[in-house]
Amino acid sequence: MYRHHNIEERLNIVSRLLSGESLESLCKELKMDKKMVRQWYLRYKKYGEAGLRGTRSYHYTADEKLAIVREVKEKGVTLHQLCLRYDLSRYAVQSWIRRYRNGLSLENKKRGRPPKDPMARPKKKEPQTEFEKLQAENLRLKAENTLLKKVKALVEEQEARARLNGRKP
Repeated sequence: MYRHHNIEERLNIVSRLLSGESLESLCKELKMDKKMVRQWYLRYKKYGEAGLRGTRSYHYTADEKLAIVREVKEKGVTLHQLCLRYDLSRYAVQSWIRRYRNGLSLENKKRGRPPKDPMARPKKKEPQTEFEKLQAENLRLKAENTLLKKVKALVEEQEARARLNGRKP
């Protein structure tokens, strides 16, 4: 099970590595992934303490992701070299490779509120021509007429029920 490590824990582990402790024994003692600890170490060497704080928050386009995946596939560049060069997490690159292998899109997921239902009521727009204005008014009047007919029918029905019950309408 993966657990998150704060900056102090990462810095402590890297300082132990810098003091000469071996990566294998340290990872075995702390029950941690060797690749993750090696990545922390390399990021610390390249970026300093800021490298242990995490990667930058930049959203790569599908073309940029494809170029990075092709570097792994065609040129044989290792994951940790790519992660250091592009300031990425290993897991992001691995997920891109997995999606590429499975034939899935590398596009960024849509964020935010989903679009409205296409069957929803359309937005009102101003008619451009005189003919369109008359058509819109005709449609509105037909709807109003239908509504009034329904109201009249309901009122008559209520009056009929009242007469049957012996009350005044």
